[in-house]
Amino acid sequence: MTIHNSITFVVAIPANRRELLQKNLLASPCFRGSHPHQIIVQEDYSSATKAYNDAINRSENDLIVFLHSDIILPEPWISDLQRALHCLATDDPEWGVIGCYGETLNDNGRGYIYSSGLGIVGKPFERPEPIQTLDEVVLVMKKSSGLRFDESLLYFHMYGTDICMTAVEAGRKNYAISAFCIHNTQPGLILGDDFYECYWHIRKKWKSRLPIQTTCIRITRYNHGMYRRKLGEMYIRYINPKEFGGSRVADVPRLLSEVDDMLKRKAESVRVSTGVLRETRT
Repeated sequence: MTIHNSITFVVAIPANRRELLQKNLLASPCFRGSHPHQIIVQEDYSSATKAYNDAINRSENDLIVFLHSDIILPEPWISDLQRALHCLATDDPEWGVIGCYGETLNDNGRGYIYSSGLGIVGKPFERPEPIQTLDEVVLVMKKSSGLRFDESLLYFHMYGTDICMTAVEAGRKNYAISAFCIHNTQPGLILGDDFYECYWHIRKKWKSRLPIQTTCIRITRYNHGMYRRKLGEMYIRYINPKEFGGSRVADVPRLLSEVDDMLKRKAESVRVSTGVLRETRT
């Protein structure tokens, strides 16, 4: 089995987000007690790409995990990652980028994650699944791959899409893995101007590879997905203002307990339905 005894974890945060980091990512069960992993906190950078490239230079390990400050990694997360890496060591040792949730071009998403407002998305799966792009909540790369983030991509959006396309351009494939994590986010349906600047950057840079499906928008030659999204945002802003169905939970231990209960109920439901199916067939 492919074993990385120590991993570098990288998170980029604004200057005023230390408390959020401490209560979520750094409180993850997989970091409890002593551990061999390096954690790099990149504070107050102007873009994720600059923060992450600097962290690649500073990483003491080949395996690097880039993730949001409001991600919580359950205790089995690292062993789930190792299991996926073991599969890839056989199936595709030259993989590019892997993550916890990604999108295929035309066959919906792949992954297994809890997100505020959405609940549990996806289900466990055995082997890494090929995807076109990955959500930025968790991105995993090897320093030895030589992949670098594009520092001309400003702000903190779509760098996951860009690094996936960069990997493809280099002849590598990208994968979603079954490594359950919790995204304790503050969801919203209205994106800012900075997001759309990143959208135009990606569309121009990767115009030869369009369409590109991301977790929040489809990038196309004629921008159908963008205009559809903007119309939806106008409806929310001016006609039917409302909050999305979820919010960040301050009590992280309670959130962990609630998600654990959800997983148990879901597993029991699958067990019962599978048992009924087998009984019907016999």
